[in-house]
Amino acid sequence: MVPQLLQWKSPTSPCRRRRRWCRCLLRRRSRSYLEMEKLFKVHVYEEGEPPLFHDGPCRSIYSMEGRFIYSMEMGNRFRTRDPERALVHFLPFSVVNMVKFIYQPKSYDLSPLERTIVDYINVISSRYRYWNRSLGADHFMLSCHDWGPHASRALSSLYSNSIRVLCNANTSEGFRPSKDVSLPEINLKTGTTARIIGGPSVSRRTTLAFFAGGLHGPIRPLLLHHWKDKDPSMQIHEYLPRGISYYDMMRNSRFCLCPSGYEVASPRVVEAIYLECVPVIISDHYVLPFSDVLNWKSFSVQVSPDDIPQLKEILERISTRQYIKMWRRVKVVQRHFVLNSSPVRYDVFHMILHSIWLRRLNIRIQALG
Repeated sequence: MVPQLLQWKSPTSPCRRRRRWCRCLLRRRSRSYLEMEKLFKVHVYEEGEPPLFHDGPCRSIYSMEGRFIYSMEMGNRFRTRDPERALVHFLPFSVVNMVKFIYQPKSYDLSPLERTIVDYINVISSRYRYWNRSLGADHFMLSCHDWGPHASRALSSLYSNSIRVLCNANTSEGFRPSKDVSLPEINLKTGTTARIIGGPSVSRRTTLAFFAGGLHGPIRPLLLHHWKDKDPSMQIHEYLPRGISYYDMMRNSRFCLCPSGYEVASPRVVEAIYLECVPVIISDHYVLPFSDVLNWKSFSVQVSPDDIPQLKEILERISTRQYIKMWRRVKVVQRHFVLNSSPVRYDVFHMILHSIWLRRLNIRIQALG
């Protein structure tokens, strides 16, 4: 089955009546993905010892870091042990584990992390020709920690040249969409998504909008100030009352608000998609995951923090017919955010690789003798 990427048609579109034309259109739009499956090869450096390298968290808000490293190293169609066949080289260090094991709490001194990364790249650049050949441009790092962007500053070529796959995809802090990849933030509390995928029909969603979360960053205080306990259709909470299920509230809501905190990314974006609640992105500088192939405006609402006072009016202006189209599209794109224990075609692991593949196509490496 061809993934419905880019600005795909909704299930109610004329594609139903023109199936042959629609299939041809989707094939053209997914050609890059299919080419990736044929040609893309990733070399994973074997240097370094766990837990700082080749390891990472698999049950936390940082789970994407550990799960990607695990899936990449367990062997798949994209990994090659022959670096000469590789189109990109993966630097398998974990910023989360560096913070856990070598950062001195409350010191705010990140130099141990920076020295570790510099030493590691010095090792691989002295043993292999690939880093020096491209000054790191055909290499990528991946981090879901808030300090991932800062850790990448340890080496100017890593920050400026390499593909940085980051949850904290903040353009105001140096994230470059043409070079870097926005990594979905998925909070795996139990290690599986089995019980948090799927939701009721539109007619059973009785709440207009829902949010519950910690009061941090500049946006959430504005949201709570304007909407907390102000309107029963706008269920806005800092802390949920005892006995109320967070996921059930999402399932019962038409729109799930996803405001940035101290950092731009929020696990609520993926949680909303899992529970088939149309996400409302409230952020100024966030580059949404897979936005080079997914038309986010067709299945989400994007609101400036300045528009928070008019939030209910904005959502109520969306007609029932328009909302149903968005809700159906959320159900369609859901497969691209599912994190499987063993990666499945078109799931989040493959979509991350596809984003890396697209950026690697922009790099021309000069052959060395």
